[in-house]
Amino acid sequence: MQPNSNKITIGIVAGELSGDNLGAGLIRTLRQYYPQAEFIGIAGPKMMAEDCKTLGQMDVLSLMGVNDAIKRLPQILKIRSAVINTFKANPPAFFIGIDAPDFNLGVEKKLKSFGIPVVHYVSPSIWAWRRWRIKKIQRSIDLLLTLFPFESKFYQQHNVNVHFVGHPLADQIPLENSAVLARKQLSLPTEEQYIALLPGSRSQEIKLLLPTFLQAALICKQRLGKVQFIIPAANADRHQQIMELLQEPQFKKLPVHIVQGQAQKVITAANVVLATSGTVTLETLLINRPLVVAYKFAPLSWWIAKHLVKLPYFSLPNLLAGRQMVPEFVQHEVTPQNLAQALLDWVAQPQRAEKLTEEFASIHQQLRRDASEEAAKAIYELMKSQRSPRHALALQ
Repeated sequence: MQPNSNKITIGIVAGELSGDNLGAGLIRTLRQYYPQAEFIGIAGPKMMAEDCKTLGQMDVLSLMGVNDAIKRLPQILKIRSAVINTFKANPPAFFIGIDAPDFNLGVEKKLKSFGIPVVHYVSPSIWAWRRWRIKKIQRSIDLLLTLFPFESKFYQQHNVNVHFVGHPLADQIPLENSAVLARKQLSLPTEEQYIALLPGSRSQEIKLLLPTFLQAALICKQRLGKVQFIIPAANADRHQQIMELLQEPQFKKLPVHIVQGQAQKVITAANVVLATSGTVTLETLLINRPLVVAYKFAPLSWWIAKHLVKLPYFSLPNLLAGRQMVPEFVQHEVTPQNLAQALLDWVAQPQRAEKLTEEFASIHQQLRRDASEEAAKAIYELMKSQRSPRHALALQ
């Protein structure tokens, strides 16, 4: 490949921390194709560290549920206008929307109407709910980059230009991960048995899930005797929130280690993991630890979800396997007794746990495709196919 030396602008918008991670890796790789590229849009700290200019705060787009979206609507609309107006006045060679479909798809449709090539990175979950969005996706984008193979198959059936790139986490996380080494790095006794509790990185997730997680931990402690618990805190505010909960009388004697960040290291150090649904379940799969998944919605969000979501499973390990590999509990099923029993079953059945980790390792290999390179190459090929003079600088 002969990279393009001409200076171009590339628009890019990420809506939350996971998108910021994806965006940072993609920016680094795209610079190999377009060394003089200027990146501008909505960026988090990792993308900004890659010299991406931001038009607004990414945190505003990081939403949980309908109530959160309503509260932030004025700020969201302000950012939306800033992005659209900036790129209408100064069209980029192409635009990349990373996840955040409720925000990005509307922006992408508008930008595509201006003649700007549009890429969407990370599939909206239309295979799970709100399938009518497929029409909007067809009208709004030129290329869809998916992280998982089952997503690409769905979009191919609906005539969407799609490319499966794999998942960057599968590239980053080693195939072998030492619990002993992780415990040493976290200054934990190496011979203890550990259960990791990962209720999420948002305040609302911790409020909804952590009390039940801790009650399940009490049951496990009573049954197992010698066991300790590890909780990663995403930031100082979440650390304070967790500490306040642990000061409640029923939890004061629970042997809990709180770690600032380092969620992957916490998972690696654990024998078994109890986690909220989301990317953390994929991290647990890739690190190869037995897992129990739980999720609770706010009441309005739950009412909407149960009427619209049509899936037999909601956790990524089960979706990737196409069957239930790990126990998962949602809403009223999220009880201390259910969670504790599922955790204790993994501890009591080492052969079952070993079989699970073998299946996890196989999925890890399937997702290991050098995702950032696959994505950048697919975007480069899309631009080569463009014929508009407006995008000539982005072409070889």
